[in-house]
Amino acid sequence: MAYLFNDPLDFADELTAGFIAAYPRWVRKVPGGVARSTASKPGTVAVVIGGGSGHYPAFAGLVGPGLAHGAAMGNIFASPSAQQVYSVAKAAESGGGVLLTYGNYAGDVLNFNQAQDRLNAEGVRTATVAVTDDISSARADEAHKRRGIAGDLAVFKVAGAAADEGRTLDEVVDVASRANSRTRSFGIAFSGCTLPGSAEPLFTVPEGKMAVGMGIHGEPGIGEEDLPSADQAAELLVRSLLSEAADGPEGSRVALILNGLGSVKSEELFVVYRRVAELLDEAGVTVVDPEIGEMVTSFQMAGISLSLMWLDEDLERYWRAAASTPAFRKGAVEETDDGAWAPERSLGTEDELPASTKESRSAAAVVQELLDAVCEVIDANVDDLGRLDSIAGDGDHGIGMQRGATAAAKAGREAMDRGAGAGTLLSRAGDAWADKAGGTSGALWGMLLVTIGGRLGDQERPTAEAVSRGVSDGAAKIMEFGKAQLGDKTLVDTLVPFAVALDKAVAGGSSLAEAWAAAGEVAWASAEATATLVPKMGRARPLAEKSLGTPDPGAMSMAMIIRTVGARISAKEKISD
Repeated sequence: MAYLFNDPLDFADELTAGFIAAYPRWVRKVPGGVARSTASKPGTVAVVIGGGSGHYPAFAGLVGPGLAHGAAMGNIFASPSAQQVYSVAKAAESGGGVLLTYGNYAGDVLNFNQAQDRLNAEGVRTATVAVTDDISSARADEAHKRRGIAGDLAVFKVAGAAADEGRTLDEVVDVASRANSRTRSFGIAFSGCTLPGSAEPLFTVPEGKMAVGMGIHGEPGIGEEDLPSADQAAELLVRSLLSEAADGPEGSRVALILNGLGSVKSEELFVVYRRVAELLDEAGVTVVDPEIGEMVTSFQMAGISLSLMWLDEDLERYWRAAASTPAFRKGAVEETDDGAWAPERSLGTEDELPASTKESRSAAAVVQELLDAVCEVIDANVDDLGRLDSIAGDGDHGIGMQRGATAAAKAGREAMDRGAGAGTLLSRAGDAWADKAGGTSGALWGMLLVTIGGRLGDQERPTAEAVSRGVSDGAAKIMEFGKAQLGDKTLVDTLVPFAVALDKAVAGGSSLAEAWAAAGEVAWASAEATATLVPKMGRARPLAEKSLGTPDPGAMSMAMIIRTVGARISAKEKISD
């Protein structure tokens, strides 16, 4: 477990501060993460990587000459928000465009794509390559659904080297895409990890067994087998990766990463690598510059993974190119611009609040009470939501919701104190939720609050019709943006039935309190009914059978919040009567 921490909610911020203090030679603090502290050659492509904290050296430890130009740092096991990605990219870019590259997880895809759209709209040419190396997470014919694990390093490394060589954005994208298509990874675990502040591990492995095909966020494996010897582990890893070689990349030269996930130390990895090297040699595969050590970790998880990238001429040259970062160094890097410090850039902020009426400001105070109530119910249920999520996911849903709700309430209070109307208060709260929570649910909850805020506005006292339309609009946007549909076992399975029932009740003449109460019962029943579904999206998808009989945590937290808000609205309506 994680032994040294203060407030778990501050863990990511405090580790970032310590990391920056330790490595000013390579990195500087920028909004949302870190960027190189030394200047890049003007006109070069900026490679911006990122993901959740808790995986060091990924992602911040890989920023420096020859590798990444910046890293967006999300909270523990949660993707960075779109704002974080955007901010890091703006700070890192040098005029040649931006490549965003990250592990293929739903939250990362949502947030990095949002940032990409914003950057392109502002004239900063931006492209994306999501890493899909984990062969255990989807079949070969659905490789685009695979998640990114330790193979991230292979893709990041060749992309960074190509960018620093002066290749164009299209060329860097081509190199990164080729690297991704030629990289395969497979992992095993012997025990789970415990997040800071949690009393229980995200998952456990029975004594004498190993989890096969686990992910870097503590997702349980796709199966369990007897605990192997070092040689047996090597044979499983090599056999699993070479089984795809016939249908995958050609060539007999590979880059290799033997990765420890936190508790398996270098000496053990060398014992495993001894047999890995023998097996690859017997298969006629030549290993080029192997990397053995902790590259992509998961706190103190006991486990290892093997990654192979089949090389072509370009990929081998970039894999072997010099690099210098806090956690990854190879060869001797030539400093650009005589090591000049990177310039500080102001991203600019527009903090003036829109004008609001007395009626809307009065409504804003009620909205703030509701946000405070949401905080209370999430705080009371954070552990239960985490346990629910750990059954087939990574166990961080509770703490992610807590971060988001806390940030939303704080932002709402600050807006209210400055005289914001109801619409602006909700919009500010939604932006804060998305930014601090990160991940898929953070992005979607932020979108929902902002959309409802847009419907309420800052001029009129909110009506039942405006609230109902805001909820319906938010549900539609979430389905469009997140690509989830009814039956996919997500928060959509609660939100959409609730929105439909709320619309119907309001249209029938019910007050907001009455309509919300009736629709809230529909929401709760719909959330509980997700226990009969199997997930079709997100990190739980590869482990669908494990979640049967258990409701979706996102659907349940949505229902929980709907019920809490309904109770407060009803109480307010009774007082006003």
